Amino acid sequence: MLDLLPAHFCTRWMVLLFWGGVISISASSSGQDTSSSGQKALVVGQKTNETGKSAENLILITVDGLRWQEVFGGADQRLMTKENGVRDVGGLRGKFWRETAEDRRERLLPFFWKTIAASGQIIGDPAKDSMANTTNGFDFSYPGYNEILTGRADPRVSSNSKTYNRNMTFLEWLNQRKNFQGRVAAFCSWDVFPFIINDKRSGIYVNAGWVPIEFGERGEVTALNRFAAESPRVWPNVRMDVFTVDGAIAYLKSRKPKVLYVAVGETDDWAHDGRYDMYLESAYRTDQYIQRIWKTLQSIPQYRDKTTMLLTTDHGRGDGREGWKNHGVIYPGSDRIWVAAIGQGVAPLGNRAGQNVEQSQIAATAVGLLGYDYAPDRPSGKSIDLLQSKPE
Repeated sequence: MLDLLPAHFCTRWMVLLFWGGVISISASSSGQDTSSSGQKALVVGQKTNETGKSAENLILITVDGLRWQEVFGGADQRLMTKENGVRDVGGLRGKFWRETAEDRRERLLPFFWKTIAASGQIIGDPAKDSMANTTNGFDFSYPGYNEILTGRADPRVSSNSKTYNRNMTFLEWLNQRKNFQGRVAAFCSWDVFPFIINDKRSGIYVNAGWVPIEFGERGEVTALNRFAAESPRVWPNVRMDVFTVDGAIAYLKSRKPKVLYVAVGETDDWAHDGRYDMYLESAYRTDQYIQRIWKTLQSIPQYRDKTTMLLTTDHGRGDGREGWKNHGVIYPGSDRIWVAAIGQGVAPLGNRAGQNVEQSQIAATAVGLLGYDYAPDRPSGKSIDLLQSKPE
C-alpha cells in the first residue's frame, strides 16, 4: 500500500506500522452573551504594534505534556534506562545523548533551537532565570487547555471529561469577528477538543481524535484516511500526531484559514505509558512536524512573512523515575511550562532571560499578535511582550 502514498508520507507512516507492534471593532459590538454560563463576549479595541505590522494569520501549536526539562536540557540521562521503558538504551543514547545541555536540546529539537531560537524567542528556561507557569491549580490537560484558550483559569474546569466548555475561547471570540468568521479551525490528536473548544456553540471546525480528514487534495486525503484506518490505535482516544499534522497542512493548503490551532498529544501518552524512548522519539518527530508546518506557511503567499506561530504546552510533569510519567498537583513541577514564538511581530530575542509569564497570558498574546487587545470582562492574563527591539 505504501507505493500508493505520496513519497513524504511513507517514512513517517512506516514507523506507525512498526509500532503496531484587521478591522476596528468597538466595545459595543462585542457585548452580547454567547455562553451557557452567561459570560459576556470579550471586548476588543485597536492595538498599536510598536515594531510595525501585526500578523495577518496565527498558528497556535500545543505539545501535550512536553516537559521544560527536555525542551531546555534535552534527553535526561537518569531516565534513559530499561526501568523507564527504554528498549534499546545504547541506541537511544547514541541518538539523543550529548555532553552539554545545549547540544542535547539541539539534537532532540533541532528546528526549535536552530530556527525558532534564532529568529524568534523561547521563554521558561530556569538557567536563564526565566519561568513560565500554569495558574489553574490542577496541572492536567482540560484545565490547562482552558487556561491557554480562554485567558484565565476556571476552578469549575476540574476534570478531563467530555463536557462542553462554558467558557469562550479566543478562537471562538475571533470567529465572531467579520475578518475571521469561518476562517478559524483546529486539528487535534485528543478527542476531547471538540468539547474544550465547544464546536457546537462556537461554530469552529474541529477535527479531533480518529475522525477522518475531510479537506485537501483528494488523492492525499484518501491515502491519509486509508492509512489511518489501517494503522494500530495505540490509544483509542488519541490518534497518532502524523495524521493530525498532515490533516492540518492539507487544510492550510486547501481552505486557507487565518487562525489554525494544532494540538499534538503523543508526548503525554508515551510518558504515561512509561516509555521514555518513545517520549523522546515523539518529541523529536513533533519538532519535525513544526518545521513542516512552518515551511508550508512560507511556501504560500497568504502566509509568507504575514504569519506568527505561537507554541506552548498544557502542563509540565513530575521528575525522577516515577514522577516524569505523571503530572498534577501532587507531582512537583507539573505547573512548569514553556512558551515559544516566531514570525510577524516577534522580535528575535532567542532564549529569553529574566522573564516570568503565565499560561493565562497565551490568549491575550495570540490576539495581540493579530493586532487587537483582548480584554475580558474579568481579570485575566495580559499579553506577553514579544516586541522588545533590543536583546536582553
